[in-house]
Amino acid sequence: MAEGLTSQRLVALFGCGWVLLNFPLLGLWDVDTTVLGVPLLPAALMALWALLIAAVAWLMERQHAADGDD
Repeated sequence: MAEGLTSQRLVALFGCGWVLLNFPLLGLWDVDTTVLGVPLLPAALMALWALLIAAVAWLMERQHAADGDD
């Protein structure tokens, strides 16, 4: 049962990533502003990408811990 729930969460996370990294929302970050000397669009892309990777890692580690495998 836990594997099915994890699979559903991974699919939902994929959908969120697809929406966040797709044009209409990505266009919001395309302004002439910098963050620590980096243009906002690349900084936002890297931040969103890092958050998605962290969420997948957390989800998979949570699944691994729930299995009781150390």
